Amino acid sequence: MRHLYVNGAWVPSSSREAVDVVNPATEEVVDRVPAGAPADVESAVAAARAAFPSWSALEPAERAAFLGAAAGLLQERAKEIAATIATDMGAPLTLALKVQTLMPAEVLASYADLAKRYEFDGGRVGNSLVVREPVGVVGAITPWNYPLHQVVCKVAPALAAGCTVVLKPSEVAPLAAYALADIFHEVGLPPGVFNMVSGYGPVVGEAIAAHPDVDMVSFTGSTRAGRRVAALAAETVKRVALELGGKSANIILPDADLEKAVKNGVAGAYLNSGQTCSALTRMLVHWDQYDEAVRLAVEAAGAYVPGDPFAEGTRLGPLVSAAQRDRVVRYINRGQEEGARLVLGGTDNPMERGYYVEPAIFAGVSPGMSIEQEEIFGPVLSIIPFASENEAVEIANGTPYGLSGAVWAGTEDKALAVARRLRTGQVAVNGGRFNMMAPFGGYKHSGVGRELGEFGLEEFLEVKAIQL
Repeated sequence: MRHLYVNGAWVPSSSREAVDVVNPATEEVVDRVPAGAPADVESAVAAARAAFPSWSALEPAERAAFLGAAAGLLQERAKEIAATIATDMGAPLTLALKVQTLMPAEVLASYADLAKRYEFDGGRVGNSLVVREPVGVVGAITPWNYPLHQVVCKVAPALAAGCTVVLKPSEVAPLAAYALADIFHEVGLPPGVFNMVSGYGPVVGEAIAAHPDVDMVSFTGSTRAGRRVAALAAETVKRVALELGGKSANIILPDADLEKAVKNGVAGAYLNSGQTCSALTRMLVHWDQYDEAVRLAVEAAGAYVPGDPFAEGTRLGPLVSAAQRDRVVRYINRGQEEGARLVLGGTDNPMERGYYVEPAIFAGVSPGMSIEQEEIFGPVLSIIPFASENEAVEIANGTPYGLSGAVWAGTEDKALAVARRLRTGQVAVNGGRFNMMAPFGGYKHSGVGRELGEFGLEEFLEVKAIQL
């Protein structure tokens, strides 16, 4: 069994319990990690608290040197780490390399650069000097769907800001976080600056969120779990950043390139087997084009055949666990029970073993149905008709979530006008590419705060006014 990483060393957990790491494509146990205990959190927080004064006192360029070195090693080991993610999380190897590993390496490098050029002394306001200082000890709690990217999106800006970190990676797919801890150790990150305690959310995660010596907790996961983290953090009045669920709408206006928009929308729904908080799971199409859009979506979905994550050409891997597959199957059944038409897919497992599900498409979906309102976290697309632009915006804004979205129109100006009306943290216009330097986060039940770029760095900074 692996160990925890605390105060610059690999140490055994105070708990004898372990978590099996399961390959979702084969259902085989591939590793075991400690099911950490509150005592382990105490040790990690104490190490982070002790390391904070010296780490925060370093010049930003000195902190940047550690981050830059770590980014370089992550790029060098990208293929190895991608194979790890394909094994414990089930992402197809191409996706695991490009999105799950190389993109986090770029994010890490971006914070090395940002730390060197960011104005931590914000200048004068009247007779006051405004400075930005690290918030302190950060508890980072991360999910399994992007098990390296979500770690880097928290740890990199926190370290760049001068904070120290206690990380709890997901117990479902923890191995990429272990690889990152190895990298930080190899580049000589000072003891206590980065600590990692594996284990279950109700034990390790809650101990981090409630700890009085943790100054901030940054959490990514379900909205239900985010509420619990916020409630625990409120007892010690610590800062909270939450990146939570989504039910993002893809609005295709009548003058858009329908074939391109639908094909892009299917890809946006099925990315990472639909296990993406910003997945475009609701496709909104005008009544005049509805039947054609459904036909095009079914056609486009034909490219997403479930397969072995290591097989060449696989675009749809397994779901991460048996529990996640069961959840998706329940939603597919519920969609049919509530009157939607399942025009593609089903609930049978398409493979002999593994936690697979066929990609599903529902037509005849009405606002208010469970599959239209609730986050499913699987390859399930709902296609919803609208009669006017105003109705499309109303439907798009009609869920508790507001994380992402897309708008397609004949002109950029028209799409932009609709994008401005969406109550969501990010919108892609006519297929606009993801920008890792732009702020990412949600409105409403999709969370509080932003990640990536300068906005992500500033989540980990306090603002001080010094009167002169």
